[in-house]
Amino acid sequence: MSYILGIDQSTQSTKALLFDERGNIVSRKDKNHRQLINEQGYVSHDPMEIYQNTIDVVKQLVDEFHLCAKDIKGVGISNQRETTIVFDSKGVPYCNAIVWQCARASEIVKRFVNHKEEIYDITGLVLSPYFPAAKMVWLKENINLDHEYYFGTIDTWLIYKLTNHTSFKTDASNASRTQLFDIHIGNWSPVLCDLFGIDLQCLPEVCNSNDCFGYTDFEGVLDYKIPIVAVMGDSHAALFGQGCHEKGQVKVTLGTGSSIMMNIGKDYVKSRNGLTTSLAWKMNDIAEYVFEGNINYAGAIISWLQNDLEWIQSPNDTIQAIEKANPDDETVLVPAFSGLSAPHWNDKVRAMFYNMSRTTTKNEMIKASVESIAYQITDILNAMASDSGLALSQVKADGGPSKNIYLMQFLSDMARCDVLVSKQEELSAIGVAYMAGLKAGLYQKEDLFAHREYQSYSRKLEIKRWKELMDRWYDALAVLLK
Repeated sequence: MSYILGIDQSTQSTKALLFDERGNIVSRKDKNHRQLINEQGYVSHDPMEIYQNTIDVVKQLVDEFHLCAKDIKGVGISNQRETTIVFDSKGVPYCNAIVWQCARASEIVKRFVNHKEEIYDITGLVLSPYFPAAKMVWLKENINLDHEYYFGTIDTWLIYKLTNHTSFKTDASNASRTQLFDIHIGNWSPVLCDLFGIDLQCLPEVCNSNDCFGYTDFEGVLDYKIPIVAVMGDSHAALFGQGCHEKGQVKVTLGTGSSIMMNIGKDYVKSRNGLTTSLAWKMNDIAEYVFEGNINYAGAIISWLQNDLEWIQSPNDTIQAIEKANPDDETVLVPAFSGLSAPHWNDKVRAMFYNMSRTTTKNEMIKASVESIAYQITDILNAMASDSGLALSQVKADGGPSKNIYLMQFLSDMARCDVLVSKQEELSAIGVAYMAGLKAGLYQKEDLFAHREYQSYSRKLEIKRWKELMDRWYDALAVLLK
């Protein structure tokens, strides 16, 4: 039996999944890492903890199935995007990684506001501390770096460590999210590197998503080294895993935040409505593009209800609270805990409950919290429809919060389209493992995506009620953004 190893390094954990010759998940191992938040609100991860967790989960799989290197035809890695690390030539990090959620570079971004149109035109990205370019500037100015240092996102970090410091590479999908990548020429922009003060020599080589990124034995876990043959940012990998390979197809990945992506084909298109344009992937030297909108708080809202407010014991408790809530209550939550991202891009505003009445209880507030996820996604889907000129009849969804039946039905009602929730989980790992298996010659594309099962949600809400609810959301946004 031959296998593909998929590694998904996400915001909360690292997972290793073993896929058989038909693309089925045979086993999965995962391990959480710490979320490091200081008194200033800076969000960090320990790169060495993430690397060691990667080794540990792979070892668990190898030990469970008594695998040898000859059993594994290739490795694929998907990763949390925009999280930024600086390390030396020996693979020692200078400090903890700056997580994508962290807005510590907000003041730095203000320096470049006069260049925001130029930056947007070159990269397809709205100027924001969300992206690694400003994070790298912050690291240069706040960390004592020696003369030799390297910048990278999590994929680059893992590749460098797994290959014993012999491969300093990234893939095109991750590079396109740094705000230093010229999306038109498909490589680092000398203009932007000069603007941000980032030496090109400190940045990794940009490769196809299905190139060979080097060889690893996972610190001796395997008897000899095997190739890493696919790398993608987690949201791009989920798009691939969902089978959204044609122009106009859309997926929503719901995790801590949410990434909404539309495949727009092989030609770059500039958004007019606050979206970013990135590379979906680059395979065999052919790039495909996406419109993307990101929201910072999706599953994190449910975690907030559970861990901070202690209003629920588990995510499933939201359903019971919603059933008890007054359906006529008009409370809206705008979850701008760290500002609003796409399509509004305002990092100054903060979260608020709007339109509460004397009879509003925690049940109504839980209901408003869950609904806020769908409202944010709908804003992005509407922007995509406008930018692309394509009517959205169907959206594919995945990720933990997609199990919430109320949320998925509400999203279908608000977005006015069918929502198809994949019955297969771990779409990021699936996507990058499938790409790795295709590269290794183990899989045939038509076999992988022919049989996929979904839970389908269709809109039920009447137009009048839909308009009332959307108007209430827009009223809340207007108050917050005025």
